[in-house]
Formats: sequence, C-alpha cells, structure tokens
Amino acid sequence: MSGSDFDPSILVFAALAAFVVWKLWSVLGVRVDREGPASDRAGPARRIGPAPQNSAFAPAPASGPLDADRWKGLAESGSNGWRGLDQIAASDRGFFAPAFVDGAKKAYGMVVEAFAKGDRDTLRNLLSTEVFDSFAGEIAARERRNETAEAHVVSIDSATVEDAKVEFGKAQITLRFVVKLQSVRRDSAGAVIEGDPERPLAIVDLWTFARDVASRDPNWKLVATETVH
Repeated sequence: MSGSDFDPSILVFAALAAFVVWKLWSVLGVRVDREGPASDRAGPARRIGPAPQNSAFAPAPASGPLDADRWKGLAESGSNGWRGLDQIAASDRGFFAPAFVDGAKKAYGMVVEAFAKGDRDTLRNLLSTEVFDSFAGEIAARERRNETAEAHVVSIDSATVEDAKVEFGKAQITLRFVVKLQSVRRDSAGAVIEGDPERPLAIVDLWTFARDVASRDPNWKLVATETVH
C-alpha cells in the first residue's frame, strides 16, 4: 500500500491514477513531488526498539557481510535500486532488505483496504502528511455522496526495488508492485457504480517509502505513488 507507524510486521508506508475502488486510482496514481522526485525522497530504517502497533515494520535481524548476490531477487544487479540498497545498508547496519520488502507488501494491502474502508487512523500511520491529506480528501468526498468502497488485494505477484537512495541523512526505497486488485464502488443504495466484484484488476504501481536515518522510529512512510499500468 508509501509515514510514521505500521503493524503487520516489517515496514511502513498525491494520489493513484485509476484505482477501481472509486478514486483509489486517482489518489494513489499521481506522484507526490512536493518532497522532490521519486529518486530524491527519503528514509531508511534504523531498527531501534520494538515497532509500534499500527505498523508493518518490525525490528530486523542483524545483517551479515555483503556478498555478490546480496540483493538477488530484490533488485536488478547494477541498477539504481541495487546501488541504493548498498548505500542504505552502509548507513544503517540494522537494515534488512528482505524484511523491508515483506513489510512493504503488508503495508500495500493495509493502505488499499484502509482507503476503501475510510480508516483514517490506519492511513495516518502509514502515509506522509501530503499523501494522507489527499486520501482523506477523497474519503470525505465519497462520504458526502453516501458511497461505499470495497477493496481486496488478491495477490502481489512481485515486489522489486526500482530505486533506492540515501541523501542528506534520509533514505528512500521505491518498489515496483505487480498486483491483482479486486475493488468496487457502490452508491447509497448498494448498487455497483464502478469496478467489478468478481473480476480482479491487474495493475503495476511504484510506491516510494521514506525514513530519516537518524530517527529512533524504525518505521517508514509512504511518500509517493505512481501507477505504471
């Protein structure tokens, strides 16, 4: 689904360009560039203390010595994502990339479902202020129209590091999610006005998570999203 807090177990997370859960597409699909381009937004996690309850982040095991295949399956060798993970690992010895990706997957589902339910408290813990404000505005508009939304992540087929960077004491990781999403929007009478409750939609999203390296908070927040397909 990216912040400040998460909960499923490992990571934390203005606007999408076509989510079928009503304007989840438009809310999540547009980059939030107030903090700079995707490759310039930041935040790695120094795992200090237990993760707060509403968080997908959790303390990571100590990372071992780096080897030639250290990011295999997570990023393409020689890519910006690969080099950026090296930067983050060098600046934060507690960073554990597989745990981060697992947490990001959990956060993805949390954000999607919380948006559909109008769960502002969960979203506030996962999103940056700018992204949260956009989501909250969409939820409020839906409520004024007495509409409801349902969303469920059927599967996350892959989640790979597209970009990563540490700059000015901040780290960021952009993940490419290939997802099947089932979503629908209903009017006040319960009739479907958008989406298909029976047919999942295949989408590709770029979500950027950020964290201040010096912060004692181990969680990451979702600071930008972009729909690729």
